[in-house]
Amino acid sequence: MIAAVDERAEALRLKPGTGVADARAMHPSVEVIEAEPEADRRLLEGLAAWCDRYTPLVALEGVEGLFLDITGCAHLFGGERRMLKEIATRFFEQGFRVRAALASTPGAAWAAARFHDRVIVAAGDEGELLARLPLAALRIEAGTQASLESVGLRTVGSVMGTPRGPLARRFGTLLLERLDQALGRVEEAVSPRLPIPPLSVERRLAEPIASTDDIEALVTMLAAALKKELEAREEGARTLRLHLFRVDGAVGHITVGASRPLRRPDRIRKLFRERLTALAEDIDAGYGFDLVRLSALATAPFEVEQADLSGDVCVDATEDIAMLADRVRARLGERAFLQPVLKQSHLPEEACRNVPYAELLPPSRPTAAEERLPENFSPAGRPIRLFENPEPVEIMAVEVPEGPPRQFRWRRALHRVTRAEGPERIAPEWWQSTGTAPARDYFRVEDDAGRRYWLYREGLYGAAGKLPRWFMQGFFA
Repeated sequence: MIAAVDERAEALRLKPGTGVADARAMHPSVEVIEAEPEADRRLLEGLAAWCDRYTPLVALEGVEGLFLDITGCAHLFGGERRMLKEIATRFFEQGFRVRAALASTPGAAWAAARFHDRVIVAAGDEGELLARLPLAALRIEAGTQASLESVGLRTVGSVMGTPRGPLARRFGTLLLERLDQALGRVEEAVSPRLPIPPLSVERRLAEPIASTDDIEALVTMLAAALKKELEAREEGARTLRLHLFRVDGAVGHITVGASRPLRRPDRIRKLFRERLTALAEDIDAGYGFDLVRLSALATAPFEVEQADLSGDVCVDATEDIAMLADRVRARLGERAFLQPVLKQSHLPEEACRNVPYAELLPPSRPTAAEERLPENFSPAGRPIRLFENPEPVEIMAVEVPEGPPRQFRWRRALHRVTRAEGPERIAPEWWQSTGTAPARDYFRVEDDAGRRYWLYREGLYGAAGKLPRWFMQGFFA
C-alpha cells in the first residue's frame, strides 16, 4: 500500500492507501521507496526539538503533525502573524513543505492547517471556519465519517445543525466531543513531549557561533541571568541542560549535574567546559548555532551561612571537593567519582557500598545502621585491599581438615605458607539469603616471600559429601 506521495505523484492522481501494484499498472515508471515509520518518527521528534525555540510546549500529533502552544510567546517574535510566517519560512528553508495555522483551540488549528494554510482563526470564529469544512476536519474515524456521509451529513456545518441526541445515540459520543473541542466548549490539553524546566534563559544570536570558546562565554552570560532567578526562588540548580539550536534545524543537548545546588556562573562554566571537552568529537556545529538556551531541569533549596564576621558566605565546607567531583563526572561519567559508604553486613564484600557522589547531599549522611560496623569487626584483622568478588584459590595441602592450607595456587602462582592465623568464622546472613549458604572460615596467612593474604574456606570437609572451596578475599600491605 502507498503510505505517502510527493507532489509529482499527486499530479498523477495517486493517493495514500492505493495498492502499489495498481499504481505501477497505471504508471509503470513510478518510483517506489519502502516506508520507514521509525525513521519518520525520529525526524518528527527532531523537528519538535527544533520548535522548542518558539515554545516549550511542543507535542507530537500523529505521525505528521506538531502542536505548539504559543500562549504568551507570540510577542517575542513580533506577533502571531509574523511568528506563523517565520515558522513556515524556516521549515521551507530546511527543505520541508508544511501547512500551518493558528487558532485558540487545538481542534480548530488542526483543521485550519490541513484544509487552509497560513490562516489565523480569531477566538470565537471557530464555528465559521469549521462549518464549510468536510467531516475529516473533526478528527473522527473513517467508519464514523462514512456512516455520517451515508445519511447526507457531509460537512461539519451539517453536523452542527443536527440535534445532538440522535447523533450521540447513532454515532457515539466521540463525534460530539471532537466538535466541542474544536469549538472551545470542552477544553483539550496539549501534552508536551518533554517536561517543562522550572527555569530557562536564552540568547538569540544575530551571527551564529561554532567554537567551544564562544559557547563557554555564552554559558557564563546565561548562568549570570539564571543566578538572579535562582536567588529570587532561594534555590540552586542540581541539573542543568544546554540547548544548542543549529541554523539548519538540528538541536544538541548537553546536560551536567551538580552534587550541591549551584548558582555561581564560574562554577557552572567549569562544569560545561569539562562536558564540552569530553564531547568535542561528537559536537557538530554545522553552519553554527543561532540560539543557545540554558535550563535548570532540577533545583533544590540553597542554604547559605555566614562564614566569618566580614559577611562572606559559603554553602558548605566541602564545596571544593564537590566541585572536583562534579567536574570529574562531567568529563568521565556519573560513576567516575564514587564515595564508599559503610553498610551493616557480616560479609566483607558487602560491608561497604560505593555510591555516586551526587547522591550524597550535604544533609543526607549515612544512617546509624550504615555507620555501625558488625560486632566481630576488627580493623587490625582486615586487609587494606578487599576484592569486590572473591577469587578462587587452589589448595594443595592442609595440616588438619579444619586448619589452614600449607600451600596454595592463586593466579597460576604457587605460594608456600610459612605462618597462619585463624580460623575466624563468619556465618551466612540467613535473614537475607534465599538459600542455605555455607559458613566461611577465614585465615590470615603469610607465604615464604613475606606476603600476607586473607583466605577463607567455604563449607566444611565431609559435609554432604562435598569438598569445601577456597577463595582469596584480599591481601595485606
